[in-house]
Amino acid sequence: MDWMLAIPGLVLLVAGGEGLVRGASGLALAARVPPAVVGLTIVAAGTSTPELVVSVQSAVGGNVGMAIGNVVGSNIFNIGAILGLAAMVRPLRVVGSTVRLEWPVMMLAAVLLVVVARDGVVDHVDGGGLLATLVVFTAYVVWLGRAAGASDEGFEEMVTASFGAHGARALATNLLAIVVGVALLAGGSTLLVRGAVAIAGAVGVSDTVIGLTIVAAGTSTPELVTSLVASRRGRDDIAIANVVGSNIFNVLGILGVTALVRSLDVPEVILARDVWWMLGASGLLLPLMWTGWRVSRLEGGVLLVGFLAYLWLLLPA
Repeated sequence: MDWMLAIPGLVLLVAGGEGLVRGASGLALAARVPPAVVGLTIVAAGTSTPELVVSVQSAVGGNVGMAIGNVVGSNIFNIGAILGLAAMVRPLRVVGSTVRLEWPVMMLAAVLLVVVARDGVVDHVDGGGLLATLVVFTAYVVWLGRAAGASDEGFEEMVTASFGAHGARALATNLLAIVVGVALLAGGSTLLVRGAVAIAGAVGVSDTVIGLTIVAAGTSTPELVTSLVASRRGRDDIAIANVVGSNIFNVLGILGVTALVRSLDVPEVILARDVWWMLGASGLLLPLMWTGWRVSRLEGGVLLVGFLAYLWLLLPA
């Protein structure tokens, strides 16, 4: 009974989220790179691994609606459910660069998705362009982060963040924690998705709706767990950067790779409805972050209610 796989999947996700956050924090301190940069790169890419696997497998298997719905649905879920819940657990402080750099790139990625999909197909050329944009953005963020992280202020946390290790051992320990965390997240998410899809299949739902809801939520659970763990530990920089970075990676990286593997026909319903919800959620995030440079519990509630409204509209489809 595949639905029972959801339980061990959740256990693996919790363990993986804890290991990834602690390893990423320690690695950031060891490399003199701000944790927000690691959240935008290593953590975002790592927690997006399940989306990549599911989208590529779905495209190869001919389930194009699930492949694209997974990307669009994950981005909506990341903002509405994950940031909403994380902010309700604990108000999130916003780093200035998130508003000046990362949010505009996330919004640009969402607009690019609409542009490349407007003709109903995301082909190999589109995929190559999306991937190239991701490479340029990642290189620029790492360069900026290393330049900004040159001082020693705050690096006294190194021992705690590195599981009590020092020097080369601390670096190795943090890298191992990240690798193990990503592996647990990927495995746990796979089990969770299999269980969720089995339940949805028994009810009788289309591939596109499954991709936008069950699969999107299941593959985004690593981001949910990681951001909630980061929020609980007071690492607001990782909690927010993980969501923003994952949304960037989902469009530029996952959709890019998937389109290189196979050209994707975009379902009309996604073009007519879901991409606009994704753009709306992305746009709404800016004024919420700008007010007091924090996402409060009330604002988190607004995001969560918006996501629930989207589900209410979607599920009868």
